[in-house]
Amino acid sequence: MSPPILLEIRDAVAHVTLNRPEQANVLNDEMSAAFMETVEALARACAQGQVRAVLLSAKGPHFCAGGDISGFVASDDLAGLMDQGIPPLHRAIHTLSTLPVPVVSAVNGSLGGGGIGVALCADLVLASSSMKLRGGYSAIGLSPDVGVSWVLTRLAGPMRAKHILFTNTPLTARQCLAAGLVLEIHEDDQLMPAAEKLARSLAAGATGALGRIKALVDQAGRHSLRDHLEREHHAMVVSGAGAESGEGVRAFMEKRPPRFDNNN
Repeated sequence: MSPPILLEIRDAVAHVTLNRPEQANVLNDEMSAAFMETVEALARACAQGQVRAVLLSAKGPHFCAGGDISGFVASDDLAGLMDQGIPPLHRAIHTLSTLPVPVVSAVNGSLGGGGIGVALCADLVLASSSMKLRGGYSAIGLSPDVGVSWVLTRLAGPMRAKHILFTNTPLTARQCLAAGLVLEIHEDDQLMPAAEKLARSLAAGATGALGRIKALVDQAGRHSLRDHLEREHHAMVVSGAGAESGEGVRAFMEKRPPRFDNNN
């Protein structure tokens, strides 16, 4: 049987594919362990300069239906199961969210439970027209994990996040777009080409600058304006000292596209 998650690096883009379509790519023990291993491999590849962008996608008609409810039912100690399984999964989602390169997700079909955290932790989220998001947690007497309450609140605001998680009302792709949960909607057969094009364009960009932009945007709102201005100041000085800015300025003056691939 093929691995539960596929990882392939092509042209500095890491293609990460959930690969249990017959199980709706649920986050069971096998998928969670593979997810953690894959994220650790991604972090190493980024540190070695092998990866300049990441593209998350899924095999089959559904991105990820969430947790493995059949496993919950089979457990005679659900609290213990959660207590043991959640911390490493949370470390993995934090590592994925804070990678120093752009992360794009291409979301198709059903998206529920912890799958929401995996998909929406990306910097840019593209959806298929068939995509449908449903919280699902409170319907089985549980509260969110995998960063779902954090990312929904951050992207859609506290009131809309509560509505999604309180009522479990499914949201269509267009409703997700209106709520700020996704960036674009594409027809099912055009989702992956659009996502791959975006990931390749980001991989060809100024990776160091993109990483600093990502960190600044993600940190905005966590501290005062004065502190944030200091962070912007520091990031700009670091950027100005790097090879990317030299290449970018030269390319602008020479009226040609910049070549960032070998600049840090």
